[in-house]
Amino acid sequence: MDKPLGKKELRRLARLQRRAEETARQEHSRRRTRGIIAAASVLVVGVIAWVVWGAVRPPSTATTAGVAGQPRPPVTNYPELGREHIFPGQAHPDYNSNPPTSGWHFPQPADWGYYNGELPDELVVHNLEHGGIWISFKSADDTEVINKLVALARRYRSKVIITLRPKNDSRIAVAAWTHLMKLDHYDETAIVDFINRFKNRGPEFFPD
Repeated sequence: MDKPLGKKELRRLARLQRRAEETARQEHSRRRTRGIIAAASVLVVGVIAWVVWGAVRPPSTATTAGVAGQPRPPVTNYPELGREHIFPGQAHPDYNSNPPTSGWHFPQPADWGYYNGELPDELVVHNLEHGGIWISFKSADDTEVINKLVALARRYRSKVIITLRPKNDSRIAVAAWTHLMKLDHYDETAIVDFINRFKNRGPEFFPD
């Protein structure tokens, strides 16, 4: 039969157990620290690689290419000409863009939607003030563009107005308040992107 351990031996064994437990805790802590450092290193390397790739990669065709790989048409920003109300037949200074993107306009805007004919600039400028997008086409005989614009108009219950405008100096013009994009061909991606960027960005917000 084994002899029971004395108090001194029990204390010695207890000290050894505590030392073993402390050593195990320290080793666990070291492994955890090494794991955190390794994970952080991987993250830093990944961020650096992402930044470097972003600096040297070629521009994405989703944001720079239009139809058939052509460059996306630029958007021109114009100084605001104010928001003065005038009445039909009342004279006013010239607008600073063609078509206009701000300035003198009639007290009431036009209804949203597609129009086969012209509307007065002063009428539609009020639509731009309300955050609308004005798409105008130059020729009433341009059936290719007209058919595509009619289909586009069906996608927007409000905030988009499409009209004929022979005074345009481009085949298609897309206007918002102080912003204008001109197109020599129908580019739906560019037009929809313009609508998404500038719709409801006029100085007066109307939720219609």
